[in-house]
Amino acid sequence: MHKRLYSLAAIFLISAILILCTGFSKERIIGVTYTQLTPEAKTQVDCLAENIYYEAGYEPRDGKIAVAMVTLNRVQDPQFPKDICSVVKQKVKSTCQFSWFCEHKTIQNNSVYMQAREVALLVYANYEKMHDMTSGALFYHADYVNPRWKLERTAVIGRHIFYKQRDGI
Repeated sequence: MHKRLYSLAAIFLISAILILCTGFSKERIIGVTYTQLTPEAKTQVDCLAENIYYEAGYEPRDGKIAVAMVTLNRVQDPQFPKDICSVVKQKVKSTCQFSWFCEHKTIQNNSVYMQAREVALLVYANYEKMHDMTSGALFYHADYVNPRWKLERTAVIGRHIFYKQRDGI
């Protein structure tokens, strides 16, 4: 009986933390574990997790979520591929949209990757219910580069600056 109460208390505590950290209401959050996913869904979550790992692995949680949101915003936009893995691996001419993909990197820190996968799973399962802190951004870059994009800046989160296309373009 005590184990069951402790388990329920732990679930409640974890849910409360997720709600506070992600801006969800308790009625809206969808909890799913990686093992519950279909093989295709696991593949998509893995691609999203890798993108988060390489693009924002050492950023705060909001930075990881923001990178995931941009990736999924692209999936929803008709000018980009229609699934996460295709967005992450997309090349325009010979340029990778996410530079790490062309660099053939390997995961060096498993605990950082597992944090990225946790965020990937959260965003994958709850994208349509989440507040998009990037305000619909489709692009971002690190704060130490200046690509001179003619885009509308939407947010600065961690070490990344987020952008979307200007209205009417």
